[in-house]
Amino acid sequence: MTNTLSSALPYPALPYPALHASHSGIWIADESGTRPIGRGEAIRIAADTPVILLNAALIGQRLGYADLSGLDLLELFAFLCPARFMVPTPRGLARAAGLPAPREDAEVARFLRAAAAALLDMTDPASDWPEREGAWTAAQSLFRLRWTWAPVLAQRLRKPEVAERWLYSKLPEWSEGAPRPPPRTVTLDPEETQARLAALTGSAAEQRQGQRAYAQAAREAFDPRMTAGAPNMVLAEAGTGIGKTLGYLAPASLWAEKADGAVWVSTFTKALQRQLGQESARLFPDPAVRRAKVVTRKGRENYLCLLNLEDALQGGFAGRAAVLAQLVARWAAYSADGDMVGGDLPGWLTTLFRRNGATALTDRRGECVYAGCPHYRKCFIERAARASAEADLVIANHALVMVNAARGRESATRPTRYVFDEGHHLFDAADAMFSTALTGTETIELRRWVIGPESGGSRSGQGRRRGLAARLSDVASYDEGGGRAIADAVAAAQALASDGWLQRIGEGAPFGPIEALLAAVRGLTYARAEAEGDAGYGLETELAEPDPALIEAAGPAAEALDALVRPLVALGRRLEAVLDEAPDWMDGPARARIEGAVASLGWRAETVAAWLSLLARIGGPASPDFVDWLAVDRVEGREYDIGLHRHWLDPTRPFAETVLKQAHGVLVTSATLRGGGAQSATDQGGWDVAEARTGANHLLRGASRFEAASPFDYGTQAEVLIVTDVKRGDMGALANAYARLGVASGGGMLGLFTAIRRLRGVHARIADRLAREGLPLYAQHVDPIDTGTLVDIFRDDPAASLLGTDALRDGVDVPGRSLRLVVLEGVPWPKPTVLHAARRLAGGGSAYDDRIVRARLAQAFGRLIRRADDHGAFVLLSAAMPSRLLSAFPPGVPIRRVTLDEAVARASALPSPEQIGHEARATADTETKS
Repeated sequence: MTNTLSSALPYPALPYPALHASHSGIWIADESGTRPIGRGEAIRIAADTPVILLNAALIGQRLGYADLSGLDLLELFAFLCPARFMVPTPRGLARAAGLPAPREDAEVARFLRAAAAALLDMTDPASDWPEREGAWTAAQSLFRLRWTWAPVLAQRLRKPEVAERWLYSKLPEWSEGAPRPPPRTVTLDPEETQARLAALTGSAAEQRQGQRAYAQAAREAFDPRMTAGAPNMVLAEAGTGIGKTLGYLAPASLWAEKADGAVWVSTFTKALQRQLGQESARLFPDPAVRRAKVVTRKGRENYLCLLNLEDALQGGFAGRAAVLAQLVARWAAYSADGDMVGGDLPGWLTTLFRRNGATALTDRRGECVYAGCPHYRKCFIERAARASAEADLVIANHALVMVNAARGRESATRPTRYVFDEGHHLFDAADAMFSTALTGTETIELRRWVIGPESGGSRSGQGRRRGLAARLSDVASYDEGGGRAIADAVAAAQALASDGWLQRIGEGAPFGPIEALLAAVRGLTYARAEAEGDAGYGLETELAEPDPALIEAAGPAAEALDALVRPLVALGRRLEAVLDEAPDWMDGPARARIEGAVASLGWRAETVAAWLSLLARIGGPASPDFVDWLAVDRVEGREYDIGLHRHWLDPTRPFAETVLKQAHGVLVTSATLRGGGAQSATDQGGWDVAEARTGANHLLRGASRFEAASPFDYGTQAEVLIVTDVKRGDMGALANAYARLGVASGGGMLGLFTAIRRLRGVHARIADRLAREGLPLYAQHVDPIDTGTLVDIFRDDPAASLLGTDALRDGVDVPGRSLRLVVLEGVPWPKPTVLHAARRLAGGGSAYDDRIVRARLAQAFGRLIRRADDHGAFVLLSAAMPSRLLSAFPPGVPIRRVTLDEAVARASALPSPEQIGHEARATADTETKS
């Protein structure tokens, strides 16, 4: 952010005190100075007086005062600087406000008062404030909502002489264009591909042979297809540091240019999506050209729905949720793409409001009315869809690619070339996409989609939610058959689970055939799955040898679902007939709305049909293609869902049918594509595993293979330490190990856990201990901060440490000295679920488990060395680590079995934050793409 702040503030300093709480203490700062205080006094002051603070949710958790509120500087920043990035820490705030960062916790409270004044100085009429437009109007609305900052802003914001353009008049409209012709058939010249790569890397860049060979191998995915259903598929494993992002962007961009077609680059993590967007600046330095040529796409549920926002602004939200809606509206006016999840909306914003209302601002229930929406021409989702149809590169994710292929509306613009980065996640993404879950939560969502809101009153985000009849009322009045199908669907949906279903089942009084089925599922699951001393987490059991109660409940449930699927299918057919007839009232927008309704109905009908197929399994023969089980989902003993589940034994089969066989060329790449395949340190096999987990073995034409080892010198840059004297199951010993290692390394520790319960237990024991050493500690599932923001905080502070689970084991890119120690609590064996047991049996027994563990170890180790100048240690707290699994680590890396004392001594030799200095912070965002 450009610093336009003056040293002489035009307004008097705020009279409010500032409060800061960390694991090392609590401080209050006012006009008389700063002093430490106790928890009780801090709560009393916060309850009686408006206090300035940074991240009320986090400070409230540290005080044990969940209702803490005040003048949160994060909310002020979101108002003043919508769609701007800021790490939500004192260090990040100091950069945003153009102030020196506080050096220790005791200075933070006083700093917060200065930061508040500096941020407010942006509102000075003489300052260069890019987001001034709309601020006065938004402040008036927030004042009426009693937002804590509104009175302060009201004193500073002048009413504009000309009425401000508000969100819905400011957003640009998209326009329809002629359909894009199919891509031309071209063959890329090898020399042109290398020239494009050289242009991307720059003339001054070191010529990397591995990257050049990688680009050459990737080029094959863009060759013309010779046989229908047999794409040119390339499996490319490129070790960290090869530079594979630019390696595949070179042929991809060249093909898009020559063929006039779009290449879809699919990732698994939002972090890599952002990274790819940044890398595209090398291809198209001009921002305007880049916006046209490169489009980021996500699922509908990620984008702000303008109609839901309008409802919220007009009274659909109340209390804190209404304040959030106003801040989101401020953001939407300046957002690049309206992406609320991983886009330019700060990830920390919704957590400040306990996510109250945030999900209701997106289209999470598929209720979009498409052209029937008054904001259709300004819709972020529709704009992204149309932009991607004309783009050269579409940066998507695995889930969206599969959803679009299976039930998307964009069949006419389906891509012919895909690049699947983070390709080792394709199996898991397909597993989630092509699974079936007949649960209470899923059925109640379908009921609400068909019937609409049934309860009186309006909670946050519920006001506009409408049922099928309301969304298609004009069709019902025009088409008698369609109207009858709508009425039949609404009547049949009454049999689905409804509000209060969990309580009724718990009390033994289910209502309707679906709730009766869920009650029978619950009874059998508890009878077979709950063991003495159960920890209170989820229960599951195979769907085999069902008891009479479940068999008896399955029949009426199937009849109820059959009564629902029939009118849904009939309505879809009637709408298709209306499209064919093209009545006089059907203009372009009406056609688009009906086409959207047809696609949505088809999705719901397929879902109910899958439920019926699952119910047919009860008392019937098992299918060799599927794994079926019953489950009661619980968290610490509290039930939140019940149901039946079905997954493909091999989910790459439907993935190959819907995605791969429709494509002309596919590149699947990863640094650990064959992870888990090698059986020993000398065996570099594993391609059979890569082919099995990417769907390549379901194609007529086999995939070509490419391998490039990492250029890093792991022998001198890293080491693996297996600690042999931390007793398994001893929480105190485990916590002591994490604490000693974190202190020895001076922070920079990424602690990985296989169970949330142990993560929380360790965090509770070591947070204060690290804080006394001046080492901040953050944790998933503990701190009220989203995962992406936690990683941003960790990356920004070399003294910080971060604890997390699977989400941090893969896809986290923290180059430089902010991450110099990875500590894994134990061997990451797979959880013994019903699904895993079936796949283990089909995949080779213990060898299957070993492949999974090796893959997880390789992914975890991969977090450590991201650049040529990185150094660090990987510590595994497990004496029981089998030697056969050590091939998970790169060849040449030293592996030592040591005591905890020895590991601590070696961690002490890692560079400290003081040694790192400004260099690490200056280079934290300079990443070697892996």
